Amino acid sequence: MAAPRLVFIFSGKRKSGKDYITERLRESLGGDLCAILRLSGPLKQQYALERALDYERLLDASDYKERYRGDMIRWGEEKRRSDPGFFCRLIVEGERRPLWIISDARRRSDVDWFRAAYGDVTQTVRVVASEETRRSRGWVYTPEVDDAESECGLDSGVTFDWIITNDGDRKALDEQLHRLTTFTLSRLTLPV
Repeated sequence: MAAPRLVFIFSGKRKSGKDYITERLRESLGGDLCAILRLSGPLKQQYALERALDYERLLDASDYKERYRGDMIRWGEEKRRSDPGFFCRLIVEGERRPLWIISDARRRSDVDWFRAAYGDVTQTVRVVASEETRRSRGWVYTPEVDDAESECGLDSGVTFDWIITNDGDRKALDEQLHRLTTFTLSRLTLPV
């Protein structure tokens, strides 16, 4: 495994737009340079396997995923308690591209693991959106989900290197992504 030259750890509340933003960043930088790595992928895959569920449906934004979310969170927490880096190690295994975007960090242990493993090349990015905006995207407050560590674990205790506001202002978002892209290219020593 080649060491990454830059690691972005993205976090944010449900329906803040993390996937949208990380995909736009990947598109602007190119898939040969940039890998989007999802901590939820191996979690959902193993969870689906152990419970004979449809893994592909657990990956999308469907009611199917929401039906299992609470139990999946509890199961994932048990795995992390026994080994905090379990899912982190799974997603980086074999990855050789120079830029890694972790699109869905949710816990302090995720951030701590990447910082310990990759040090100064690690950057934290928080995606924020108002509750009103999140509701317009389909978010509905769900007890034991929205108040669980999987949603609140990074609300405090982390100083973010970047904060991206994603409240529907396309121009403001484009400007923020341009700054992030410019920074990325300068860190990877590529021409801007």
